[in-house]
Amino acid sequence: MVNITEKIKEIEEEMRRTQKNKATEYHLGLLKGKLARLRAQLLEPAPGAGSGGGTGFDVSKSGDARIALVGFPSVGKSTFLSRVTKTKSEAAAYSFTTLTAIPGVLEYGGAEIQVLDLPGIIEGAAEGKGRGRQVISAAKTSDLICMILDATKKAEQRRLLEAELEAVGIRLNRDPPNIYLKPKKAGGMKINFQTPPKHLDEKMVYNILKDYKMLNCEVLVRDENATVDDFIDTIMKDHRKYIKCLYVYNKVDSIGIPHLDELAREPHTVVMSCELDLGIQDVVERCWKELALIRIYTKRKGIVPDFSEALIVRSGSTIEDVCDQVHRTLKETFKYALVWGASARHVPQRVGLGHFVADEDVVSIVAK
Repeated sequence: MVNITEKIKEIEEEMRRTQKNKATEYHLGLLKGKLARLRAQLLEPAPGAGSGGGTGFDVSKSGDARIALVGFPSVGKSTFLSRVTKTKSEAAAYSFTTLTAIPGVLEYGGAEIQVLDLPGIIEGAAEGKGRGRQVISAAKTSDLICMILDATKKAEQRRLLEAELEAVGIRLNRDPPNIYLKPKKAGGMKINFQTPPKHLDEKMVYNILKDYKMLNCEVLVRDENATVDDFIDTIMKDHRKYIKCLYVYNKVDSIGIPHLDELAREPHTVVMSCELDLGIQDVVERCWKELALIRIYTKRKGIVPDFSEALIVRSGSTIEDVCDQVHRTLKETFKYALVWGASARHVPQRVGLGHFVADEDVVSIVAK
C-alpha cells in the first residue's frame, strides 16, 4: 500500500513538472491513465485488511435514500445532524469529535431519509490519512453528498474537498461521459468519433487503450467536448460514482452580507447557521429537491386511498417500479393499473407497466 502511495506521488510530481503543450499532451494522457489505475488499487482492501483498508464504515443502508455529510473537522456536520434528525451526534468546538459514521433518520415529505454524519476529512484523505478511505468509501454509497463548509474560511477548503473526492472516483454534479466502449475478444481496436473532437484524437485514445491492455475493443466518442479524463473515466467506470452534491455553507452569521449574498448565488449552494438555527429548513428542502423523490399513493378498489402513507420512488419511475416497491411478485399477476393525478391524461387513466408516474399520483393495480 505504501508502495502504491509513493508511485502516486511520483506521477503527480511528474505531471506538475511537465509543461502542458501539444508535444507533451500524449505523455500527460498516459500519466493520467496510470494515476487512475493506481488510485483504484489504493481503494481496494488488501486480503485480510482490517480497519485501515478501503472498505467503508459498516452502516447498513436504510430508508428511501441516503445523504452523506462530508466536510473538514468541526464545520458543523454533527450539529446539523442533531438539528434535522432525532440522533445526537457529539459536537464540540474542536476537531475529530466524530470518529465513526453516525446515522440519523430525516423524516420529510412522507419519506425516511438516512443521514450519515461521517468523520471530518483531512487533506490527504484519498491516500488514507485520517481514516480517509473509509470516509470516502461510505460517501460513495450515498444518493446525495452534502458538503458542509465553513463560510468564514477561504474558498480553498471546497477545492481541497472536491479534489479528495475526485481522486477516489466520485464525480460531483456530473453525468457519465457520452462515450461508448465495448471490449471484444478479437478484431483489434475500432475507434470512431461522432463529431470531430476538440480535446481528444485517435492517437490519444489508442495510446490510453494500449496502456490499459485493451487491444480488442470498439469505441465511439459521441461528445465533441470529451476530454482525456472523460475517456479514462469510461474505462474505469466500475470505479466511478456520479453523485449529486449540495454545497452547504455553515456559520454565515459570522460573515458580512455581501459575502453571504455571493455564496448564496453559487450553483448547487445553500447557506445556514446551525448556531442561530437559521436556514436549516432551506437545506432540508433543497436536499429533497436534489434527491428527486416522488410520493405515490395506492388505492384498493372501492376504498378511498390512504394519503397518510406514501410509496417513495425516484422521479422518472414507472408503474413497474411501483409494483416492485409494493411486492416483487406483483408484476407476475399484473393486468393493468388505474392512475389519478398529474401523469394521467384523463381520470382515471388505464395504463400498463411502462407508464411514468408523477408526484402524488394515486395508483390502483388490477391483477389478472
